[in-house]
Amino acid sequence: MEILNDFLETLGDTPLVALRRYHPDGALLAAKIEFFNPGSSVKDRIGIAMIEAAERDGKLVPGMTIVEPTSGNTGLGLAIAAILRGYKLICTASEKISKEKVAMLEAHGAEVVICPVDVPADDPRSYTKVAERIRDQQGAFLPYQYFNQANPEAHYRGTGPEIWSQTDGRVTHWVAGIGTGGTISGVAKFLKERNPGVRVIGVDPVGSVYAHFQEHGRLPSPEELRVYLIDGIGQSYVPESYWPEYIDEVVTVDDPTAYRSVFELARTEAIFTGSSGGAAVFAARELARRLPAEALVVTLLPDSGERYLSKLNEEWLRERGLLDG
Repeated sequence: MEILNDFLETLGDTPLVALRRYHPDGALLAAKIEFFNPGSSVKDRIGIAMIEAAERDGKLVPGMTIVEPTSGNTGLGLAIAAILRGYKLICTASEKISKEKVAMLEAHGAEVVICPVDVPADDPRSYTKVAERIRDQQGAFLPYQYFNQANPEAHYRGTGPEIWSQTDGRVTHWVAGIGTGGTISGVAKFLKERNPGVRVIGVDPVGSVYAHFQEHGRLPSPEELRVYLIDGIGQSYVPESYWPEYIDEVVTVDDPTAYRSVFELARTEAIFTGSSGGAAVFAARELARRLPAEALVVTLLPDSGERYLSKLNEEWLRERGLLDG
């Protein structure tokens, strides 16, 4: 009988889909559709990976609570693993998190603590510092995806080999958004070990730090940072889960471009992704347009636009100046 033992066994082996309507000419552009994972996002991969690593190291034992700062997707990945492994979960999130993600986390039994978005990472009110305080006060385990090497390693062991196999080793360019940096870094390391000629391009929101850091080797000044509306990527510091030595270039995408790309992709390919996926696929297409026909550009769509329906609508977008006219 083909009966799986639990929901986590559906993890991985997500489809790689050619985007010939979104990008009809020139180099082939393909997207790895990560909302085929059990929790409908790429972060399901690291949720179970970080829990298993902590269990192996004796840092997480039955009866403990897990606390994690998250934009929502990692929280749900952890929630699924926590349910099946018997842990309680608390998620701290910035107020930018969508209502749908909060509802999903709470439906899976997680407690959600909302924190201000426009404060520095070291501010005691930030969602990272609140998570650390809960860890200290409750003796909880903090996986801390931004500093946990099980994050990029999950993609080195899983996502990277899948892309290599699905393209028969023909992938020439890997383009992905940078949030924690785990997805782009783990895949990049694997692909470059197989073919050092593979080019790796990160995608960063305007107002984040990665593009400046990659070019100059240092963080931008605080005055150069600004709040952006793209969900799930970008950062105000460079976490340890980001491996810059495997990244060749980082490009920036602004909010209106990312959101327009979400709808263009949905209306050409019937693939509805979130704003981080919109940013990634736009940057990947811009690259593919400059490449010869024999090139193969692979990008990744981290999650579904269904997670953001309270944002991906005309009223919300128009109020924030993200629609033309």
